[in-house]
Amino acid sequence: MTQVLFDYSRQDASGASCIAQAWAKTPEPLNAAGRAEWKARAAAQLAAHDAVLVAHYYVDGDLQDLALETGGCVADSLEMARFGRDHASRTLVVAGVRFMGETAKILSPGKRVLMPDLDATCSLDLGCPADEFGVFCDAHPDRTVVVYANTSAAVKARADWMVTSSCALPIVRHLKAQGKKILWAPDRHLGRYIQDETGADMLLWNGACIVHDEFRGLELELLRREHPAARVLVHPESPQSVVAQADVVGSTTALLKAVVEGSASEYIVATDNALMHRMRQLAPGKTLLEAPTAGRSATCKSCAHCPWMAMNALKGVVACLETGSGEVVLDETVRGRALGCVERMLAFVEQHPAGVATPGFVPRLGAA
Repeated sequence: MTQVLFDYSRQDASGASCIAQAWAKTPEPLNAAGRAEWKARAAAQLAAHDAVLVAHYYVDGDLQDLALETGGCVADSLEMARFGRDHASRTLVVAGVRFMGETAKILSPGKRVLMPDLDATCSLDLGCPADEFGVFCDAHPDRTVVVYANTSAAVKARADWMVTSSCALPIVRHLKAQGKKILWAPDRHLGRYIQDETGADMLLWNGACIVHDEFRGLELELLRREHPAARVLVHPESPQSVVAQADVVGSTTALLKAVVEGSASEYIVATDNALMHRMRQLAPGKTLLEAPTAGRSATCKSCAHCPWMAMNALKGVVACLETGSGEVVLDETVRGRALGCVERMLAFVEQHPAGVATPGFVPRLGAA
């Protein structure tokens, strides 16, 4: 296990921003025999503990395959929340980053929620400390507080609404129609995209995802010239110069759906490159190109893969089930306060399915 230091953006209550740092641990890679052995052990432990594995599209492909092979779920954060809430298993193993495990616990307080590595965090979560965010909210009491899923339970406890990239646009349109002014956190790129699309009055927290923030508009334009027939797929956490060149802007599930159902043979993908594992499985005849970041020989920090998502490993799944390590525990007062904004989002999605990107289960995609 090695440790790597990463930079991320952090805002304080006054609106001032700085660059902070956090460590990520990199699991040792396994050879083919080791992967098969640990995958079999993980499957056996899931069965023995009547547990279900809920995995994000950005974790290692072996974990995604394990989830699907054992009756679990591979999805974006919206469907991860719904799947964990509705599944009969009393133990959820959440392969992703900490806010995903916390969201599962918020919705399922009676279930045991385990994570392969509780230290797997998120630059957006780190960049929005609950105490400073609370002061920021107190300074703007006239605004409806809308937070992205990529935040801690304590931040969600201060929010009126939680959203994911699948449902942020229709929810903000709904709030705008009610005449609401919005305080948005934490991703500034996603916030600006929503603001541009809806015309809503939005005050933005100044956070960013260290993966998507590295995509570069100029380099993308050069790559497009080399591949003029390629469709460009962009996650809205990316900078405006990248979003402006997109043929499709959307959540991980929306981008996956665009590849599977699209007529083009070639796609440039601007999101975490781990999503390409599922894309290649479901659209094996199509060519996928990573959108350029600052470049491996230049200054890129993540090189299009989240270092904290990379902390999830087969050995971690086995360890958390065998020993009970990595259990998500929330203060009940915080959990109860956070529950309202999450349930409000889920109720909206259920009441307005046509307005939400790829709701429910998509044929051939599974959870969406």
